[in-house]
Amino acid sequence: MQMYTVFVNDKPIIITSSLKKENNFPVYDFQNIVFDEILHKLKTETIKGMNLYSSDLKNDWPVFLENMDVIPAAGGLVLNLKKEVLFIFRNNFWDLPKGKIEKGESTETAAIREVEEECGIFNLAIEKKLITTYHIYFYKGVKLKETHWFLMNSDFDKQLVPQTEEGITDVCFKNNTEIHEALKHTFENIKLVYKSYQKI
Repeated sequence: MQMYTVFVNDKPIIITSSLKKENNFPVYDFQNIVFDEILHKLKTETIKGMNLYSSDLKNDWPVFLENMDVIPAAGGLVLNLKKEVLFIFRNNFWDLPKGKIEKGESTETAAIREVEEECGIFNLAIEKKLITTYHIYFYKGVKLKETHWFLMNSDFDKQLVPQTEEGITDVCFKNNTEIHEALKHTFENIKLVYKSYQKI
């Protein structure tokens, strides 16, 4: 089964080729949707998410993307030698380090650069690609941030430095107990990244 999950204010739009319903969200036929209307529903109604059924996801996904400016980004789930996970704290949420891909950069290079800049960490090595997440935000129109996430490791053991000019007020490695608590105060797409790591 192929599917894409796109978050709007932490509410998922699940675009899927499967007719099997695995949640309590309403189902709409992709061919019949009006993009602005589904955004309005998610922003104003009490529904927690929606399913868009597509009989041709390969072609419908690019059609969906045409409604927005796509902003490519990259980030990392970083493990230290104790297998703790690196988190940043920004705007009252725990998050994973990430940022926009610059022109001419590969996703891998951007991911390492952003983690280094946001956390003051070095000696990063990419182990593998984890997942790509999508979320819609509203700034001078409708934007879709497409973030490519990588599993990384580092033996860096010096003091971490949050990038305060980006609004980051704390950066630290968290153990399993602390991660469980942080995930109560994070975004849904970050939970997806962590779940993809847990599956490895």
